[in-house]
Amino acid sequence: MITVAIDGPAGVGKSSTSKALAKYYGFAYLDTGAMYRAAAWWVLEQGIDLDAEHLDEREVTETVAALFTEDHFDISVNPDTPNDARVFCDGRNISEQIRSSEISAHVSRVSSIIPVRHILVAAQRAYIAAEGVEDGFSQGRGIVAEGRDITDVVAPHAEVRVLLTAREAVRQARRAHQAADGDAGAENVAARDAADSKVTNFTVAEDGVTTIDNSDLDFEQTLDLLIGLVDDAIEEQEYAEYASNLEGYELDEGDEALIDGSAFTSGEHTAKRKEVGVLAVIGRPNVGKSTLVNRILGRRAAVVEDTPGVTRDRVSYDAEWAGTDFKLVDTGGWEADVEGIDSAIASQAQIAVELADAVIFVVDGQTGLTQTDERIVRMLRSAGKPVVVAVNKVDDQAGEYMAAEFWKLGLGEPYPISAMHGRGVGDLLDAALEALRGAERTSGFLTPTHLRRVALVGKPNVGKSSLLNQLAHEERSVVNDLAGTTRDPVDEIVTIDGEDYLFIDTAGIKRRQHKLSGAEYYSSLRTQAAIERAELALVLFDASVPISDQDLKVMSSAVDAGRAIVLVFNKWDLMDEFDRQRMERLWKTEFDRVTWAQRVNLSAKTGWHTNRLSRAMTQALESWDKRIPTGKLNAFLGKVQAAHPHPLRGGKQPRILFATQASSRPPRFVIFATGFLEHGYRRFLERQLREEFGFEGSPIQISVNIREKKRRK
Repeated sequence: MITVAIDGPAGVGKSSTSKALAKYYGFAYLDTGAMYRAAAWWVLEQGIDLDAEHLDEREVTETVAALFTEDHFDISVNPDTPNDARVFCDGRNISEQIRSSEISAHVSRVSSIIPVRHILVAAQRAYIAAEGVEDGFSQGRGIVAEGRDITDVVAPHAEVRVLLTAREAVRQARRAHQAADGDAGAENVAARDAADSKVTNFTVAEDGVTTIDNSDLDFEQTLDLLIGLVDDAIEEQEYAEYASNLEGYELDEGDEALIDGSAFTSGEHTAKRKEVGVLAVIGRPNVGKSTLVNRILGRRAAVVEDTPGVTRDRVSYDAEWAGTDFKLVDTGGWEADVEGIDSAIASQAQIAVELADAVIFVVDGQTGLTQTDERIVRMLRSAGKPVVVAVNKVDDQAGEYMAAEFWKLGLGEPYPISAMHGRGVGDLLDAALEALRGAERTSGFLTPTHLRRVALVGKPNVGKSSLLNQLAHEERSVVNDLAGTTRDPVDEIVTIDGEDYLFIDTAGIKRRQHKLSGAEYYSSLRTQAAIERAELALVLFDASVPISDQDLKVMSSAVDAGRAIVLVFNKWDLMDEFDRQRMERLWKTEFDRVTWAQRVNLSAKTGWHTNRLSRAMTQALESWDKRIPTGKLNAFLGKVQAAHPHPLRGGKQPRILFATQASSRPPRFVIFATGFLEHGYRRFLERQLREEFGFEGSPIQISVNIREKKRRK
């Protein structure tokens, strides 16, 4: 049974919210204020003058005692009962009489008598206790009691105790509104507060009592807060009930934190959106741009290989130097008069310059000045951005003379560096950040940590970059018919249906990673790391060709990583009816492992049905975040076990003692059982959990802790 005690001054809406709360849960509702009003009405009915200067408090007390001990009084605890039919005396409906202005004027005179309050407290406790049995109105579920002394005197051990309050002006306005509606009980709240405060405290919450100030809340918002408190109380009570099943069993040291929920992890993120400068690294192919980026970042983030053209997209990273945060952009090699994929790479590099606030122009000190370098200088001058020249591959002091040649570019002092060894990079960064500080604008942001991270994964050439470009509404990634165009993971903030996501475009995962070499090998490693970094994986398939083992392996890598999943079948517009029937047959056979994942058929090239992604992504992430209350989980598994017990194993039947959700992202459940639960039974439990609680789009992990009874000493 759950007891909810709600106290507070006049005009805060105790009655209306308490009745609504009781209706929501099927609880009983006790209006203790009506009991005090009935006492005042009864005293006046017995001819006692409550306006007398010297009131006989003993006479009043005995009169009130007769009302409640001689079965004169009755009150309905059904929250659906109208206010005008709730209170009875000797079978007579007195609901209207007790709300008259006369009673409002005299109720405080009666309630201020301490022995009278003791009688009322005993009567209220009796009504509350009556709901703890199955033949009560709520059948043992609970009761919501509101009024004076409820939280600290009448029901100090209630599971939920609330002091509902509001500013005096707000309360008086609400009472005035009630008076306009014909409520004769709409008295002056200040006068009522002054009278009641002589014998009870309702302005400051006692220890353990939750204060809710609803001055600026509407009715629904107030009710939602109360529902949240009751839900927590129900969960705590159910938890204690089911956790008692583990009494008498041997438990490990780590079991206690797991059982009480203190070990639960949800992976919450905090928002961070800091405006910073954007520094682009530009240069012709194979001058060491990505090596310099890795040196600045202090880690191997960009793919590096001793062949031209490894980097193809413009890739952004969060960076920091000497306490200054900035956005660092790696680009592909810029070349003039090229065609095909080389032209697309050069275009991305040029876009990076246009979007940057300052530029590091990397040249090769060993090769010297080239015509391509001079063409790049003309492009940089037309862009009008501050430029710092980095002469790379100057590995020792003797080679510093090689930098002198680059003075003729007219871009200021060239800085000799060795990106490989880090030589001179600090001086270069000091100059670059000084250029950033002098830039006209600050156009970048550090990647917000609160954004949902979405990885685009699939084998090469299934359309990952095309989908990113379609969703971003710009040519963000290089797209080419050549398989494996993308090598570095590309981060892009994309807004879908008003929600910002951080999309990560990855290189295609090849089938035999151990046979890969160079850039393809490191791209594959970074793709796997991108999956681990993401929360949701959009797994792309080329629907126009048969599904391969490689496709299924890519899908499995995302599932095994525990990410939320949406399966995206691209190029659906290229399929005829026969192909679609083939795909439906494959769905039933090859995708049996992920029947819980949502599937979206679309065309990344034309944008057809890409609008369906938003709902699937939202649902998958909500499932990935979902937590099932321990009480609800155990109640459900108890029903499942009763209907479908585990098969006998070695003459014994394993039994589930207790279950809890240990974490979300993805949801992981730990079951305490008396014996080993077979894999088939675990799959059955997973199906039952999905049918009951959803989890569409998210993997579920179930582990079993076997516990034996304590041995008698």
